[in-house]
Amino acid sequence: MGWQLLFWLLVCFPLNIAFFASSFYQVLILSDLEDDYMNPFDASSRINYFVVPEFIGQGLLCALCLLTGHWIMFLLTLPLACYHANLFMKRQHLLDVTEVFRVLKAEKKFRIIKLAFYLTVLIITIFRLVLLLVYYFDLEDE
Repeated sequence: MGWQLLFWLLVCFPLNIAFFASSFYQVLILSDLEDDYMNPFDASSRINYFVVPEFIGQGLLCALCLLTGHWIMFLLTLPLACYHANLFMKRQHLLDVTEVFRVLKAEKKFRIIKLAFYLTVLIITIFRLVLLLVYYFDLEDE
């Protein structure tokens, strides 16, 4: 029981918070670009800074859920990890400066969908973490 609590508290929760914050930041930058508060070079370089670490972290979280036997979380995060791997293999994972205005609507929509996905996973992680804490402290009292 203690290892599961550490897994959810020290691995899943911080990674999900980081994914959610990164996705929110990317949506904010795209909104600033759309409203012409930021130039395309700055926007694409700031977004591209987070893309590869997010892909690595998402793959790592998916693999850790598989190795620790958390099948529902693994099956929930697998489609996005596969989509990230597909984008990386096709070399379409980075935002191009010259085409940023052409793909702005699609990129913003994609990142809003990812933001909703990460919020869902974060809520599930918080629920699971609270559930484990209640069970852990309940067993400690007996």
